[in-house]
Amino acid sequence: MWLTQPLYERSTRIFLGVLLLAMSLVTLLHLVVPADHPLHVSAYTVNLLGKYLSYALLAVAVDLVWGYLGILSLGHGAFFALGGYAMGMYLMRQIGDRGVYGHPELPDFMVFLNWDALPWYWLGFDSFWFAALMVLLVPGLLAFAFGYLAFRSRVTGVYLSIMTQALTFALMLAFFRNEMGFGGNNGLTDFRDMLGFDLRTDTTRLVLFLVTGLALAIGYLICRAIVTSKLGRVCVACRDAEARTRFLGYRVERVQLSVFVVSAMLAGVAGALYVPQVGIINPGEFSPLFSIEIVIWVALGGRATLYGAVIGALLVNYAKTWFTGVMPDAWLFALGAMFVLVTVLLPRGIAGLMHNLNERRRRVKDKPQDDQQELPV
Repeated sequence: MWLTQPLYERSTRIFLGVLLLAMSLVTLLHLVVPADHPLHVSAYTVNLLGKYLSYALLAVAVDLVWGYLGILSLGHGAFFALGGYAMGMYLMRQIGDRGVYGHPELPDFMVFLNWDALPWYWLGFDSFWFAALMVLLVPGLLAFAFGYLAFRSRVTGVYLSIMTQALTFALMLAFFRNEMGFGGNNGLTDFRDMLGFDLRTDTTRLVLFLVTGLALAIGYLICRAIVTSKLGRVCVACRDAEARTRFLGYRVERVQLSVFVVSAMLAGVAGALYVPQVGIINPGEFSPLFSIEIVIWVALGGRATLYGAVIGALLVNYAKTWFTGVMPDAWLFALGAMFVLVTVLLPRGIAGLMHNLNERRRRVKDKPQDDQQELPV
């Protein structure tokens, strides 16, 4: 029941309607329109849009903690990557006897490195449901351990942001090592099957796109249900006046920890959906630069709106695709300029600009009614 409460909000209905319309339109243009028609959406584009939607879910997870809780996390890329690695381990186990030398148990890179047996932490990943559980548990447990220590010690502000960035950097260095058993700097790749379906077929790519869109809708509803509940109001109180909220008797660290864990789990789901569509997961996803990019997505779209985070993620990643194809060396300069311009000209992001335009239109619409009032004689 609590999950359906946000459906009464106009902004939520509009967001879900636009998302459903976009998914339906892409599906129709891909399946019905002939391949030689200008309006045809190719399998490559469907795959690219699926990746964008997984990024959008990640941006919503970051906006939940940054926009409503006031925690600027520069380490959510770590939770995203851990969810991706959990799904990648399952996909690697599906290669089976089609791997090198027909070895049915060890992934290819372990055979090349002369590993004798599968590490204990790889056991169980031949089952999809176990892997799906790990997609939630691994980021969630890491977020719980980190958040429990940080929030109990009342680490806030820039210090907490630096700690989250140090966390993802440490994980990146660890996953680069071959002896960790995760493929080293090459990561996990060469995925072929998922639940018995070939990942290289157009139909599977379309299904993954639709599943990612559904996950984005569910993740948005979960976050919206949180921020519109009493817990959400306490989150905003913690963000704006943490000391006063403590004085009123609220356990601020528990509120911060619970929301932080939910956000990390959503980021893990985004990573798990990202991997089968991209076809690779490597330690580069742990890069602090990637986590900073996520923050830019949210800042551009608009903090504390959720739908603004989706807009920012889609726009920035589309711009990245265009720039890296036309002017690859200019992308980082464009990204930096974009962040500076948004900070100076649009402090509330695109969602804030849309809100201001709607308010101005409403005032203009109501103004003639005020002028028609009778003047006193």
